[in-house]
Amino acid sequence: MKKVMIALTGIVMIMIVSCSKGGNGNNGVMEAPIDCSGAAKSFVTDVNPIIQASCTNAGCHNAGSNNGPGPLLNYQQVFNARISIRSAVASGFMPQNSKLSDAQKNAILCWIDNGAANN
Repeated sequence: MKKVMIALTGIVMIMIVSCSKGGNGNNGVMEAPIDCSGAAKSFVTDVNPIIQASCTNAGCHNAGSNNGPGPLLNYQQVFNARISIRSAVASGFMPQNSKLSDAQKNAILCWIDNGAANN
């Protein structure tokens, strides 16, 4: 009887831990809700200034960078890396040495989710 109780306790603990990991398909990392209401986000006015200030000028994704997707200096480089950028921003893993505001995160995520136009 004691062995059965130990086994059941172990199973319950595994279930509790696995359920507490998030279940949102993002490796257990909970994402903040994305608010894409309002005007559509523009690469030139909304997204690129954030990327340049937080990623390029910070020295992580400047010319010659081998970090993650490499340099993020222009639209084509950012567009090509949009899936990696979305994942890193949504999870809060990037930028590494600073933190984006919810508005900045939403600008990047909404721009990507709406097709990542060169606008």
